[in-house]
Amino acid sequence: MATRLGLSLPQMRQYSIGKDVPDVARTAEQIGYDSLWVFERALFPEPATQGLYGVEGLPWPDQYRSVADPLITLTLAAAATERARLGSSVLVAPLHQPFQLAKALASLDAASGGRVLAGFGTGWSVDEYAAAGIRPIEERGQVLDEIIGVCRAVWGPDPVVYDGSITKIASAVVGPKPARPIPILLAAMNKKAQRRLVDHADGWLPVGMGAEQVAAQWQALQELAEERGRKEPIQTVLRVNTIRLPKAYDGADRQPFQGNVDQIVEDLAAHAQIGLEEILLDLQGTARDAQELKDVAAEVFEKARAAGV
Repeated sequence: MATRLGLSLPQMRQYSIGKDVPDVARTAEQIGYDSLWVFERALFPEPATQGLYGVEGLPWPDQYRSVADPLITLTLAAAATERARLGSSVLVAPLHQPFQLAKALASLDAASGGRVLAGFGTGWSVDEYAAAGIRPIEERGQVLDEIIGVCRAVWGPDPVVYDGSITKIASAVVGPKPARPIPILLAAMNKKAQRRLVDHADGWLPVGMGAEQVAAQWQALQELAEERGRKEPIQTVLRVNTIRLPKAYDGADRQPFQGNVDQIVEDLAAHAQIGLEEILLDLQGTARDAQELKDVAAEVFEKARAAGV
Protein backbone atom coordinates (compact mmCIF):
# COMPACT_ATOMS: atom_id res chain seq x y z
CA MET A 1 0.00 0.00 0.00
CA ALA A 2 1.30 3.47 -0.87
CA THR A 3 2.38 5.67 2.01
CA ARG A 4 -0.25 8.30 2.81
CA LEU A 5 0.95 11.84 2.17
CA GLY A 6 -0.02 14.94 4.12
CA LEU A 7 0.70 18.64 3.63
CA SER A 8 1.30 21.39 6.19
CA LEU A 9 -1.07 24.33 5.93
CA PRO A 10 0.21 27.91 5.44
CA GLN A 11 0.55 29.54 8.88
CA MET A 12 3.50 31.90 8.41
CA ARG A 13 3.54 35.64 7.88
CA GLN A 14 3.93 35.60 4.06
CA TYR A 15 0.41 34.15 3.85
CA SER A 16 -3.01 35.71 4.16
CA ILE A 17 -4.46 33.21 6.64
CA GLY A 18 -8.18 33.77 5.95
CA LYS A 19 -7.79 33.45 2.18
CA ASP A 20 -4.80 31.14 1.75
CA VAL A 21 -5.60 28.40 4.30
CA PRO A 22 -8.94 27.38 2.67
CA ASP A 23 -7.41 27.77 -0.81
CA VAL A 24 -4.35 25.59 -0.07
CA ALA A 25 -6.48 23.06 1.85
CA ARG A 26 -8.93 22.65 -1.04
CA THR A 27 -6.12 22.39 -3.60
CA ALA A 28 -4.17 19.85 -1.52
CA GLU A 29 -7.27 17.66 -1.27
CA GLN A 30 -7.77 17.88 -5.05
CA ILE A 31 -4.10 16.99 -5.68
CA GLY A 32 -4.60 13.84 -3.61
CA TYR A 33 -3.05 14.63 -0.22
CA ASP A 34 -4.63 12.50 2.51
CA SER A 35 -4.20 14.94 5.37
CA LEU A 36 -3.60 18.59 6.30
CA TRP A 37 -1.38 19.64 9.20
CA VAL A 38 -0.56 22.52 11.52
CA PHE A 39 2.19 23.19 14.04
CA GLU A 40 2.39 25.57 16.99
CA ARG A 41 4.76 28.43 17.74
CA ALA A 42 3.15 30.85 20.17
CA LEU A 43 5.64 33.73 20.15
CA PHE A 44 9.10 34.91 19.10
CA PRO A 45 11.18 36.19 22.05
CA GLU A 46 13.25 39.26 21.25
CA PRO A 47 15.95 39.36 22.44
CA ALA A 48 16.11 35.55 22.65
CA THR A 49 16.29 34.14 26.18
CA GLN A 50 17.31 30.70 24.89
CA GLY A 51 18.31 29.13 21.60
CA LEU A 52 16.04 27.18 19.26
CA TYR A 53 14.95 23.85 20.86
CA GLY A 54 16.71 25.11 24.00
CA VAL A 55 20.13 24.68 22.29
CA GLU A 56 22.41 27.52 23.34
CA GLY A 57 23.36 29.89 20.52
CA LEU A 58 21.06 28.29 17.93
CA PRO A 59 19.00 31.17 16.46
CA TRP A 60 15.23 31.00 16.05
CA PRO A 61 14.28 31.05 12.34
CA ASP A 62 12.81 34.34 11.17
CA GLN A 63 9.69 32.54 9.91
CA TYR A 64 8.66 31.88 13.53
CA ARG A 65 8.00 35.61 14.02
CA SER A 66 4.36 35.08 13.09
CA VAL A 67 2.66 31.68 13.16
CA ALA A 68 -1.14 31.49 13.06
CA ASP A 69 -2.97 29.64 15.85
CA PRO A 70 -3.12 25.90 15.01
CA LEU A 71 -6.77 25.29 15.93
CA ILE A 72 -8.04 28.34 14.04
CA THR A 73 -6.00 27.22 11.00
CA LEU A 74 -7.42 23.68 11.15
CA THR A 75 -10.96 25.05 11.50
CA LEU A 76 -10.53 27.13 8.33
CA ALA A 77 -9.23 24.02 6.53
CA ALA A 78 -12.07 21.83 7.86
CA ALA A 79 -14.70 24.16 6.42
CA ALA A 80 -13.02 24.10 2.98
CA THR A 81 -12.51 20.32 2.64
CA GLU A 82 -14.46 17.08 2.73
CA ARG A 83 -12.20 14.08 3.23
CA ALA A 84 -8.65 15.11 4.24
CA ARG A 85 -7.75 14.32 7.84
CA LEU A 86 -6.86 17.31 10.02
CA GLY A 87 -3.82 16.93 12.25
CA SER A 88 -1.40 18.81 14.48
CA SER A 89 2.30 18.02 14.46
CA VAL A 90 2.57 19.26 17.00
CA LEU A 91 0.30 21.24 19.24
CA VAL A 92 2.30 22.27 22.33
CA ALA A 93 -0.42 20.87 24.56
CA PRO A 94 0.71 22.23 27.99
CA LEU A 95 0.32 25.81 26.69
CA HIS A 96 -3.44 25.12 26.64
CA GLN A 97 -6.02 24.86 29.40
CA PRO A 98 -6.83 21.09 29.34
CA PHE A 99 -10.64 21.27 29.45
CA GLN A 100 -10.89 24.00 26.79
CA LEU A 101 -8.48 22.11 24.51
CA ALA A 102 -10.44 18.87 24.85
CA LYS A 103 -13.71 20.67 24.09
CA ALA A 104 -12.30 22.56 21.08
CA LEU A 105 -10.92 19.35 19.54
CA ALA A 106 -14.21 17.53 20.13
CA SER A 107 -16.15 20.35 18.44
CA LEU A 108 -13.76 20.36 15.47
CA ASP A 109 -14.05 16.59 15.09
CA ALA A 110 -17.85 16.73 15.26
CA ALA A 111 -17.93 19.59 12.73
CA SER A 112 -15.55 17.86 10.29
CA GLY A 113 -17.21 14.45 10.41
CA GLY A 114 -14.49 12.68 12.40
CA ARG A 115 -11.30 13.87 10.71
CA VAL A 116 -9.17 15.18 13.60
CA LEU A 117 -5.78 13.75 14.68
CA ALA A 118 -4.61 15.27 17.96
CA GLY A 119 -0.82 15.42 17.81
CA PHE A 120 0.67 16.66 21.08
CA GLY A 121 4.16 17.62 22.18
CA THR A 122 5.59 19.31 25.27
CA GLY A 123 7.58 22.04 23.51
CA TRP A 124 10.79 23.58 24.83
CA SER A 125 10.34 27.37 25.00
CA VAL A 126 10.43 28.88 28.51
CA ASP A 127 8.95 32.10 27.08
CA GLU A 128 5.93 30.31 25.63
CA TYR A 129 5.25 28.59 28.96
CA ALA A 130 5.55 31.88 30.87
CA ALA A 131 3.16 33.62 28.44
CA ALA A 132 0.58 30.79 28.48
CA GLY A 133 0.50 30.81 32.29
CA ILE A 134 -0.94 27.30 32.73
CA ARG A 135 2.01 25.73 34.59
CA PRO A 136 5.82 26.24 34.61
CA ILE A 137 7.83 24.42 31.95
CA GLU A 138 9.28 22.08 34.62
CA GLU A 139 5.81 20.53 34.99
CA ARG A 140 5.22 19.97 31.28
CA GLY A 141 5.17 16.17 31.51
CA GLN A 142 2.55 16.13 34.28
CA VAL A 143 0.43 18.68 32.38
CA LEU A 144 0.55 16.55 29.22
CA ASP A 145 -0.52 13.51 31.23
CA GLU A 146 -3.48 15.48 32.58
CA ILE A 147 -4.41 16.77 29.12
CA ILE A 148 -4.53 13.20 27.77
CA GLY A 149 -6.70 12.15 30.73
CA VAL A 150 -9.05 15.13 30.38
CA CYS A 151 -9.41 14.55 26.62
CA ARG A 152 -10.29 10.89 27.11
CA ALA A 153 -12.83 11.83 29.80
CA VAL A 154 -14.45 14.74 27.89
CA TRP A 155 -14.62 12.76 24.64
CA GLY A 156 -16.09 9.73 26.43
CA PRO A 157 -19.58 9.04 27.76
CA ASP A 158 -21.47 11.40 30.07
CA PRO A 159 -21.47 12.11 32.94
CA VAL A 160 -17.84 13.27 32.68
CA VAL A 161 -15.90 13.09 35.96
CA TYR A 162 -12.26 14.12 36.35
CA ASP A 163 -10.14 15.06 39.34
CA GLY A 164 -6.73 16.43 38.36
CA SER A 165 -4.35 19.12 39.59
CA ILE A 166 -5.62 21.68 37.02
CA THR A 167 -9.00 20.25 36.05
CA LYS A 168 -11.85 19.36 38.41
CA ILE A 169 -15.07 18.04 36.84
CA ALA A 170 -17.41 16.77 39.57
CA SER A 171 -20.02 15.32 37.23
CA ALA A 172 -21.15 16.99 34.01
CA VAL A 173 -22.64 16.53 30.59
CA VAL A 174 -20.06 17.81 28.05
CA GLY A 175 -20.93 18.10 24.37
CA PRO A 176 -20.64 17.93 21.49
CA LYS A 177 -18.84 14.60 21.49
CA PRO A 178 -16.33 13.80 18.73
CA ALA A 179 -17.73 11.96 15.70
CA ARG A 180 -15.42 9.03 16.64
CA PRO A 181 -12.64 8.48 19.20
CA ILE A 182 -9.97 11.06 18.28
CA PRO A 183 -6.51 9.46 17.97
CA ILE A 184 -3.89 11.06 20.25
CA LEU A 185 -0.39 11.04 18.74
CA LEU A 186 2.75 12.10 20.61
CA ALA A 187 6.16 13.36 19.47
CA ALA A 188 7.86 11.26 22.22
CA MET A 189 11.58 11.82 21.78
CA ASN A 190 12.95 10.37 25.04
CA LYS A 191 12.40 7.11 26.94
CA LYS A 192 9.94 8.56 29.47
CA ALA A 193 7.87 10.16 26.69
CA GLN A 194 7.93 6.88 24.74
CA ARG A 195 6.54 5.02 27.76
CA ARG A 196 3.73 7.62 27.95
CA LEU A 197 3.01 6.99 24.27
CA VAL A 198 2.99 3.20 24.58
CA ASP A 199 0.76 3.26 27.68
CA HIS A 200 -1.63 6.14 26.93
CA ALA A 201 -1.58 7.28 23.28
CA ASP A 202 -2.58 6.01 19.85
CA GLY A 203 0.33 7.04 17.70
CA TRP A 204 3.81 8.47 17.14
CA LEU A 205 4.94 11.67 15.40
CA PRO A 206 8.65 11.37 14.57
CA VAL A 207 10.62 13.97 12.57
CA GLY A 208 12.51 13.02 9.39
CA MET A 209 16.13 13.44 10.51
CA GLY A 210 17.47 10.65 8.30
CA ALA A 211 16.02 7.25 7.37
CA GLU A 212 18.43 5.16 9.49
CA GLN A 213 17.84 7.24 12.60
CA VAL A 214 14.03 7.13 12.25
CA ALA A 215 14.11 3.38 11.53
CA ALA A 216 16.15 2.78 14.71
CA GLN A 217 13.74 4.90 16.79
CA TRP A 218 10.75 3.04 15.32
CA GLN A 219 12.35 -0.32 16.10
CA ALA A 220 13.04 0.76 19.70
CA LEU A 221 9.47 2.02 20.14
CA GLN A 222 7.99 -1.25 18.85
CA GLU A 223 10.24 -3.23 21.22
CA LEU A 224 9.13 -1.04 24.14
CA ALA A 225 5.47 -1.61 23.17
CA GLU A 226 6.03 -5.38 23.17
CA GLU A 227 7.88 -5.21 26.49
CA ARG A 228 4.98 -3.28 28.08
CA GLY A 229 2.35 -5.63 26.65
CA ARG A 230 0.70 -3.19 24.28
CA LYS A 231 -1.81 -4.93 22.01
CA GLU A 232 -2.99 -2.08 19.72
CA PRO A 233 -0.81 -1.11 16.75
CA ILE A 234 0.91 2.29 16.96
CA GLN A 235 -0.24 4.76 14.29
CA THR A 236 2.65 6.64 12.66
CA VAL A 237 2.97 10.01 10.92
CA LEU A 238 6.46 11.21 10.00
CA ARG A 239 6.94 14.97 9.86
CA VAL A 240 9.28 16.24 7.16
CA ASN A 241 10.61 19.81 7.42
CA THR A 242 11.92 20.68 3.97
CA ILE A 243 14.51 23.28 3.01
CA ARG A 244 13.59 23.57 -0.65
CA LEU A 245 16.12 25.21 -2.96
CA PRO A 246 15.72 26.19 -6.63
CA LYS A 247 18.81 24.15 -7.57
CA ALA A 248 20.16 20.81 -6.37
CA TYR A 249 22.31 21.01 -3.23
CA ASP A 250 25.65 19.40 -4.08
CA GLY A 251 27.58 19.78 -0.80
CA ALA A 252 28.63 16.73 1.24
CA ASP A 253 26.93 18.34 4.26
CA ARG A 254 23.42 18.13 2.75
CA GLN A 255 20.76 17.58 5.42
CA PRO A 256 17.78 15.25 4.82
CA PHE A 257 15.07 17.04 2.80
CA GLN A 258 17.39 19.91 1.85
CA GLY A 259 17.67 20.64 -1.87
CA ASN A 260 15.50 20.79 -4.95
CA VAL A 261 12.25 18.86 -5.42
CA ASP A 262 14.04 15.80 -6.87
CA GLN A 263 16.32 15.57 -3.83
CA ILE A 264 13.36 15.98 -1.46
CA VAL A 265 11.52 13.16 -3.27
CA GLU A 266 14.66 10.98 -3.11
CA ASP A 267 14.75 11.43 0.70
CA LEU A 268 11.01 10.82 0.84
CA ALA A 269 11.45 7.48 -0.94
CA ALA A 270 14.22 6.47 1.51
CA HIS A 271 12.05 7.34 4.52
CA ALA A 272 9.01 5.58 3.01
CA GLN A 273 11.01 2.31 3.09
CA ILE A 274 10.83 2.35 6.92
CA GLY A 275 7.18 1.34 6.64
CA LEU A 276 5.53 4.24 8.48
CA GLU A 277 1.88 4.79 7.51
CA GLU A 278 1.99 8.46 6.64
CA ILE A 279 4.46 11.24 5.83
CA LEU A 280 3.56 14.90 6.13
CA LEU A 281 5.51 17.48 4.16
CA ASP A 282 6.05 20.99 5.45
CA LEU A 283 6.78 23.01 2.31
CA GLN A 284 5.47 26.38 3.50
CA GLY A 285 8.67 27.93 4.89
CA THR A 286 10.48 28.41 1.58
CA ALA A 287 7.43 29.27 -0.56
CA ARG A 288 6.96 32.98 -1.32
CA ASP A 289 3.16 32.80 -1.39
CA ALA A 290 0.19 30.42 -1.57
CA GLN A 291 0.45 29.98 -5.35
CA GLU A 292 4.06 28.81 -5.12
CA LEU A 293 3.16 26.53 -2.19
CA LYS A 294 0.37 24.92 -4.24
CA ASP A 295 2.64 24.48 -7.29
CA VAL A 296 5.44 22.89 -5.27
CA ALA A 297 2.97 20.67 -3.35
CA ALA A 298 1.60 19.39 -6.68
CA GLU A 299 5.08 18.75 -8.11
CA VAL A 300 6.29 16.90 -4.99
CA PHE A 301 3.13 14.76 -4.85
CA GLU A 302 3.33 13.80 -8.53
CA LYS A 303 7.06 12.94 -8.38
CA ALA A 304 6.68 11.06 -5.09
CA ARG A 305 3.93 8.86 -6.51
CA ALA A 306 5.98 8.34 -9.70
CA ALA A 307 8.89 7.22 -7.48
CA GLY A 308 6.65 4.63 -5.85
CA VAL A 309 6.05 6.47 -2.59
